[in-house]
Amino acid sequence: MTAIGSGVVLQGAYPPSEFVPMVERIEQLGFAHLWLTDSSLHARNSYAYLTLAATTAATLRLGTAVTNPLTRHPAVTAVAAATVDEISDGRMILGIGAGDRPLLALGLRPARLASLRASIEAIRGLWSGGDVTVDDGAFVLDHAHMRFAARPGIPIYVSASGPKTLELAGEIADGVILLVGLFPEALAWALEHVDRGAARAGRPRPHVAVFAYGAIDEDRDAAMESARTIAAWFPQTSPAICEVWGLQPDLVEDVRRRYAGGEFQEAMEAARLLPDGFVRSVALAGDRADARDRITAVSEAGADSIHVFPLGANRMQTIEAFAGCLADVTGVGAR
Repeated sequence: MTAIGSGVVLQGAYPPSEFVPMVERIEQLGFAHLWLTDSSLHARNSYAYLTLAATTAATLRLGTAVTNPLTRHPAVTAVAAATVDEISDGRMILGIGAGDRPLLALGLRPARLASLRASIEAIRGLWSGGDVTVDDGAFVLDHAHMRFAARPGIPIYVSASGPKTLELAGEIADGVILLVGLFPEALAWALEHVDRGAARAGRPRPHVAVFAYGAIDEDRDAAMESARTIAAWFPQTSPAICEVWGLQPDLVEDVRRRYAGGEFQEAMEAARLLPDGFVRSVALAGDRADARDRITAVSEAGADSIHVFPLGANRMQTIEAFAGCLADVTGVGAR
């Protein structure tokens, strides 16, 4: 099987004394990417931790997973990303999306698609050294320009799980982060929408990065327990994936009522309503054989890279196991 790029997604849930050795080990395992979530009050500052990673690891590409146009002004995001890019000698990727459940604690709703598009255009304009004027409603720039040089080509990846955002990513992004689960039908559905946006813009499909949430444990019940909460995210944020899988609409609505917002770790009660088969389809929720099946499905769907987001108490165990599963599937391991 053709090699597939790989990475690790972490929250700033660890003190620096724990985070730095994790970064060192992730690089030793051969992963190419390290992403930090940007979840407002739920974790430590992503740009501070990306800076720690930049000074710890020499090869890892670094990214936000993901920021949004609302919790920080796009100009502030442009400066933050350009700063990490400079510190890391050009290894930064800006991951951005409309925003998710953590916004609710700030009294915000996810950004409109038009605001997401406008923020990306504004950030690229600032990186290119131009004067940028935008009045989007969500943010304003008045003949704004950066007063230090940034790399114009910093990649921007758009996080997407719904059809319109997937098409926007295909149209304008350097890469798309798929949050659609790990089963063939969902991946095909998502890529169809990405390709539709790319065709509309007359451009090739952007880099496709699939995020794989969950846990790998030879105790399959333990892995299921660690991974189950992420399954509740789909009825709330990506109901189309539930429909593709075949969940009953009344079950989807019941989960939505029980999980109204917040981080997905807070969703266990709602997640227990979902069948194990659905959990295994959308997450890493089993042993190494299960993980190899998920990696194979992602690779055969045509993704360019897959990135593990470990859940549960034994997160480094999952990262280590994921690297081994990549080696089993591709013959070359993490890269």
